Amino acid sequence: MKKQKENFAYESLGQRIRTEWKIYLLAFLFVLIADNIGQIKIPVGTGMFILFPIFYAIILGVVSGPQVLKIVENKHVKAASKLVVVGIAPFNVKLGITAGANIETILSAGPAVLLHGFGNLFGIFLALPVAILLGMKREAVGACFSINREYHMALINNIYGADSAEARGSLSIYIVGGMVGTIYFGILASAVAMTGLFHPEAMGLASGVGAGIMMASSSASLCAMYPDFAESIKTLASVGETMAGITGIYINMFIAIPLCDKLYQILEPKLGHFGRKKKAGKE
Repeated sequence: MKKQKENFAYESLGQRIRTEWKIYLLAFLFVLIADNIGQIKIPVGTGMFILFPIFYAIILGVVSGPQVLKIVENKHVKAASKLVVVGIAPFNVKLGITAGANIETILSAGPAVLLHGFGNLFGIFLALPVAILLGMKREAVGACFSINREYHMALINNIYGADSAEARGSLSIYIVGGMVGTIYFGILASAVAMTGLFHPEAMGLASGVGAGIMMASSSASLCAMYPDFAESIKTLASVGETMAGITGIYINMFIAIPLCDKLYQILEPKLGHFGRKKKAGKE
């Protein structure tokens, strides 16, 4: 019986539903609540940031967990983490359909659009050293190779396995990104726009980083600041988002993940002891 709970191997679908019914019921209720709340737009200076339904759903999930209200137990948390892959499967199918439907757009796109996805690689060199210094181990690879949205998590789960440290790191950033990512991107877009260094359309394209909610937040802030360019900002943000999703699969699969893994092997022996000292000091 113990082995069954650890591996979540069930004899039938009915047995699985009887064991995990509380997860499905809470997920359904959280979706209803979050969807009814909808988007909340908060003006910040000349821009704005947006709270999306996923933010409320994640907060509700955290509050219902074993560390707060204890509506669900640890066994439900472990089971739910494996169901994430099932939940993002329809999104991955949609991404594949989008890729096929937009193949002409990809082939006819200019260099800026085609190379747009490579910009995310620079984040690895910034985030990974910080993660190692903070004491993260292999989780840092999953956490730092991308912004960790649905298809990024699917790649990590496929390469390293759903029970791996890399998958835990990816899932952590997915959750944190859903909670604070929209706020961060809205404020960041406004802050960059205030510098006056970039054209509104360039910032619109940059808004499409491969995460729909983050793209919507940053492009909404830009549209509020540049109403005359609102339509072109939305269009380029959508193009950037599409291209980041399509080319991002291959960039992450063949470049970002191997690069992050290799960089971790180089940096961890040199920086890891700082993180270990920090943990030892806390203990």
